[in-house]
Amino acid sequence: MRRRPERRETDLLRRSVLVGGTAALFMPSVARGQGRATVRIGVPTKTYFPTIIAETAIRQKLFEKEGINAELTIYRGGAEGFEAIAAGAADLIYNSSSSVAAGLKKGVNVRCVANGGLGYYGWYLVVKPDSKITKVEELEGKKVGITSAGSGSDILARWTIAERKVNFTRVPLGGGGLVPNLLSGNIEATVLYSPLTYQVMRNKEARPLIDFGAEVPEHSTGSWISTDKMIKERPEALQKTLNALYGGLAFLRAPENRATAVKFVAEIDEIPTEIAEAELDGNIVKLSTTGEFKPEWMQRALEMARLIGMTDLAPASEIYVTQFKPVPTKT
Repeated sequence: MRRRPERRETDLLRRSVLVGGTAALFMPSVARGQGRATVRIGVPTKTYFPTIIAETAIRQKLFEKEGINAELTIYRGGAEGFEAIAAGAADLIYNSSSSVAAGLKKGVNVRCVANGGLGYYGWYLVVKPDSKITKVEELEGKKVGITSAGSGSDILARWTIAERKVNFTRVPLGGGGLVPNLLSGNIEATVLYSPLTYQVMRNKEARPLIDFGAEVPEHSTGSWISTDKMIKERPEALQKTLNALYGGLAFLRAPENRATAVKFVAEIDEIPTEIAEAELDGNIVKLSTTGEFKPEWMQRALEMARLIGMTDLAPASEIYVTQFKPVPTKT
């Protein structure tokens, strides 16, 4: 069941999954609540793989199979999602792993509980197809688009500056402004994310200079994050929720489900089938299937965060726990 709050600035989309389906709606409210834990899940934006995974788990009734009443909220960005969990409005969110390190220093007691991405898959540095720029070094002194300061695109732009020893101006344009400003010539290049990258390259509106998924060293780019309170007081509900989420990922990755998986990605992201296939093959199938953490992955995540000026960070060893090992729920 999907619930839409009254229109307001945040305009969040909330989705509630009730265990037991339609029949449960006709049961007394007390009975419906027995034996079923509600977990509030937050994802950063609609066209992003955590949303696809969570929606797939909903459609395949995986939360129901785990005995969980899952409420999904789609936020306008990672910062808003982190604010929600800090305020106690969410139990589990997907966000950058390094956000936990910054939050702990500000008294936000949350931890990474399951690893998500191990790289910036589907992210590219691109130029117009007819651009005279063929090498990254030729961006010296040029303008390069990013979504906003401190974002994933900003991290990758700064990584490029440091790694390729080139100095260009980062121009924040918001997600919707990246491609129009590239095509109009207001910027020479831009950092783009999937599935937008696959769409513009398929339409011959952009040409890649860097495949960040291939070139940036493997590390924990994002994790499922929960509160210390949830970890301590409701570990069973958290474990079951992670089981369902990783069950959703397992369903999407399974070759026998490919047609349905592509259909889900296309519907959820509202993109053509061909782009959905590229998103599935270029990003989703490369995600962590175990939720495993490694110290070096977490340390490198903090090193990437320092590129954008994040200095007051908790040690890598404090930002994650290893007690939760997702056992993917089967469809």
